Amino acid sequence: MDNITVGYLGFVVLILLIFLGVRIFIAAGLVGFLGLLYMKNWKVAAGVAGMAPHSEVSNFTLSVLPMFILIGFFAHHGGMVKGAYRFAKAWLGWLPGGLAIGTVFATASFGAVSGASSATAAVFSHIAIPEMLKSKYQPAISAAVVAAGGTLASLIPPSAILVIYGIIVEESVGDLLLAGFIPGVITALIYILLLVGMFKVKPELGPSVKGISWGERFASIGGVLPIVVVISVIMGGMYTGWATPTEVGALGAFIVFVLALLRGRLNFSNLSQSLIETVKLSAMIFSVIWGIVTFVRFLGFAGLPSAAAEWVSSLPISPFATLLVILLMYLFLGMFMNAIGMLLLTLPVIHPVIISLGFDPIWFGIILVKMVEIGLVTPPIGLNCYVVSGVRPDIPIEKIFRAVLPFVLADIAAVALFVMFPEIVTFLPDLVKGR
Repeated sequence: MDNITVGYLGFVVLILLIFLGVRIFIAAGLVGFLGLLYMKNWKVAAGVAGMAPHSEVSNFTLSVLPMFILIGFFAHHGGMVKGAYRFAKAWLGWLPGGLAIGTVFATASFGAVSGASSATAAVFSHIAIPEMLKSKYQPAISAAVVAAGGTLASLIPPSAILVIYGIIVEESVGDLLLAGFIPGVITALIYILLLVGMFKVKPELGPSVKGISWGERFASIGGVLPIVVVISVIMGGMYTGWATPTEVGALGAFIVFVLALLRGRLNFSNLSQSLIETVKLSAMIFSVIWGIVTFVRFLGFAGLPSAAAEWVSSLPISPFATLLVILLMYLFLGMFMNAIGMLLLTLPVIHPVIISLGFDPIWFGIILVKMVEIGLVTPPIGLNCYVVSGVRPDIPIEKIFRAVLPFVLADIAAVALFVMFPEIVTFLPDLVKGR
C-alpha cells in the first residue's frame, strides 16, 4: 500500500473513531502513531510522537491561550458581565426588541474579554434570559439570541479559535486578532438590524423597555468601562506593536484581576475557581493539540497535504468555486464536531489548498471562524444551543434551533459580504503593516 493510500485510510479511521465517541486527542494520537509505525519504523514513530507535540505545546505563542481564558473567568466573577448587560439594557432597551438587542451588545462586549463562545452563551443564559422572560419575551427567541450572541466571542478578540488557527497554519496571531475585530463588530450590527426587523414585523416576540431615565442611563456607564479598558489595552497593544498578543493577554488578565479586587467582587473562592477552570480548559486544548500534531506529522510523511493541494489546483473550476466547496464542507463538519478539533483535523490539508489557490490565509482564517460560528448554532450538535438548553431546560431544544435559523441566515450573509469585500477583513492588519 503506497503512502498516499495510507494517509487517506488514516483519515477515514480517525473520523470513524471520533464518531464512535473516542476523544479526539486519543484518536488522533493513536492513528498518527500507528500510521508512522506502518510507513516508517518504531524509532521514527516514537520520536515524532514524543518530540513533535512537545515542540508545539512549548511554543511561547500558545501561552496566550491561558491568559485569554483567565480574562474571561476574572471578568465573569468580577461582575463585568452584569455591568455590560445593564448598560446595554439602559441605552438600547427602547428599540424594537430592545432587550434582545442589548443582549447581543452585551455578549459582544463579554466576548471581547472572554474569547470563549460556549462560556458566553452559558453566562448570558443565567443573566439575560430571565430578564427577557420577565419582560414577556417569547422563550424561544430569548434563548436563540443568547445562543447566537455567544458565537461573537469566536471572532472578536481575544479569540481562542483564532489563536489556534494561527498556530496550526503558522500565521501571525496578532494579525488574525486584529483582522477579527471589524468582522465581529459588523456581525453584531447585522444581528441588531435583524432583530429590529423581526420585532417590527412581529411585535408579539417581545415589548420594548420603557421608563428608563437619563440618570439611570448615565449611571450604567460605569458598569461597561472596565470592558472598554480591557478592549483598549488588547487592541491598542497589538495595533501599536508595543506588546505581543501574549503580553497584552497577561496585561489584560492583570487589569481585570485588579478591577475585580477594587470592586470587591473577587474573593479566595472564586479566584481559586477561576484558576482551576483556566487550567482545566487549557489542559483540554493542549491535549487536543498534542494528539493532532502527531496525526499531522503522519499526514506529512504520507504526502497527503501536498497531494490534495495539487489535485484541487488542477480542477477545472474557479478558485472561488473551490472555496465555496470548502466552506460547505466546514458548514457540514460544524454540525457534528467541536470547533477546535475540526480546525486541527482539517487545516493541515486545507491550508496548503488555500495557499495554492492564491487566497490570503489571514482572510481565510476569519471566513473559517465564521463558518465555525454557524456550526455552533446548527443542528444536530449546535453546541451553543445545547448549552443554553442545559441552563434553561424549560425551553425545548427544537424550538431553540427553529428560532436561531434567522441568525444562521444572517451569518451566511456576513460570510458572503466578507468574501465579496475581503478588505473588510484585511484592513486593520494591512494598516498596521503599512505603518
